Amino acid sequence: MPKVVVLHGPNLNMLGVREPDVYGTTTLAQIDQRLALLADELDLEVLCRQSNHEGVLIDWVHEAYGEGYDGIVINPGGLTHTSVSLRDALTATGLPVVEVHLSNTHAREDFRHRSLISPIAKGVITGFGADSYLLGLRALAALLS
Repeated sequence: MPKVVVLHGPNLNMLGVREPDVYGTTTLAQIDQRLALLADELDLEVLCRQSNHEGVLIDWVHEAYGEGYDGIVINPGGLTHTSVSLRDALTATGLPVVEVHLSNTHAREDFRHRSLISPIAKGVITGFGADSYLLGLRALAALLS
């Protein structure tokens, strides 16, 4: 059974509270529950983790590689636009990466239009709210099959 890690970046622990007009009212716990149900359907093992700290996310990327995970779904949050270190960690593992975003980053402020992660990701899903994660997990499952 393929193993996938889903990483949620900074401020995603505030989903359901933070700017519901942009990010929706679904909480991170609800997203993780939906991912677990979908993982069962897709015959995947999924581990969901969230951190507001860049270094912790990088450590988890390294752990995913070291513990034999097969791929990563990541919403890097604000680190999307700023973290060369997170990009380098994802690249170093050689694992397939699917980048997801709740909002359509291209329809927002100019600084959100550039992702340091997208060029190294197998694909990017953006703008579908909480469903972006489910679409991302489906896409990664297809890549792994």
